[in-house]
Amino acid sequence: MDPKPQVGTVGLVLHPTKQVDRSISTIVETSRHRGSRLLAREIDRDRVPAEVEVVPEARFVAEVDGLVALGGDGTILGAMRLMIGRPVPVLGVNHGNLGFLAEVHPTQLPSALARLRAGEFTIEQYAALRVDAGETRLATRSGFNDLVLGRPPRAGAVSLDLAVNGLQYGYYRADAVVVSTPTGSTAYNYAAGGPILSPSSSALVITPVAPMSGISRPVVLGAADHVRLTVAADSAPVTVDIDGTPAGELGYGEEVSVTMRAEAGQVVRLSGGEHTNRSRVKLSLLDLPLRPDQLLELIPPELRRRAEAATGGRRATTPPDDPTPA
Repeated sequence: MDPKPQVGTVGLVLHPTKQVDRSISTIVETSRHRGSRLLAREIDRDRVPAEVEVVPEARFVAEVDGLVALGGDGTILGAMRLMIGRPVPVLGVNHGNLGFLAEVHPTQLPSALARLRAGEFTIEQYAALRVDAGETRLATRSGFNDLVLGRPPRAGAVSLDLAVNGLQYGYYRADAVVVSTPTGSTAYNYAAGGPILSPSSSALVITPVAPMSGISRPVVLGAADHVRLTVAADSAPVTVDIDGTPAGELGYGEEVSVTMRAEAGQVVRLSGGEHTNRSRVKLSLLDLPLRPDQLLELIPPELRRRAEAATGGRRATTPPDDPTPA
C-alpha cells in the first residue's frame, strides 16, 4: 500500500461535453468546509463557478496535488497524460458508460470525498507507453491504453517492420497494428483478437488488425523491451492514434519507438474488492463468460438476497455436463 499523499490543491478535469455541474457543486461545497483550493484550466473557464480558480495549463500542472476527473475512462486517461511529468492521484467520477478505471458514481461522490479526507483509500499505479517518433511531430507522446498505427480511409494496407531491442523480428501487413499496455489490453487489442494482460503484469502486447501477411498473431513482450516499428516502402500512409486521440501521420522510412514507463500514473482506489468485481462483470460483457452462479456472486449481498427470495431460495447453476455455453 502506497503512503497517502496530502492533497491541498485539487485540480478539476472535465469531460468536454457531458453535464457534470452537480459533481462540481459537490466538490466546491466540500472544499469550502475543508479549506481546499480548487483549480481548473482555461479551457473550462465557462463551466466552473467563481470558487474555482482558473489558471493556465502550465500552472495547473505545476500546482495541483491531486485531480478529480469528471467523465469516463477517457477523461481519466487524459488527466493522467496531463500529469505524466509529475504523477498525482486521480479520482475518477464516472459520468460515462462502460468504465474500467472510474470507480465512483456521481451519487457516491459525497461519501467518496469523505473517505478521501479520512485517508481511507489506496493508490493504484499505472504504466504508460512512451512514444518517440524522432523528428516527426506527434501531438501526444505518452499513452496509458494503446498506440494504434492504422491507415487513412480508402487507403491500402499498413506495412511495418518490427524490431525488438535492435533486432529485426519480421514485418506486419494489416489494416492496423496495436501496441497495448495491460490497462489497454481490454480495448482495441482485445477486439482484434489479442490477449487480456493482467494489470499486475509488466508487459506490453503487439497485435495486428486483419493481418494479410507477415506476423499474424499477437506478440507479448517484457516491460524493458524496446520496440521499433518502421514504415515500409509498400505501406499506405500510417495514421498514429494514442489512447484513441489522433496524434499525427507517418510516411515511408519514418519510425516509431515504444518503451514502457512504470508508475507513470496514479488512480485513487476506495474499495479494491468492489472495483475488481465491477471489472469482472465488464469483462464478462466482453465475451469472457461467467456461469450464472458466478455472476450471482458479483451482485451486492442485499440484492442477492432479494433475488434468491424471489426464486424461493434457489440459485441458478449450470450442470457440469451441460454443453450449452454460459
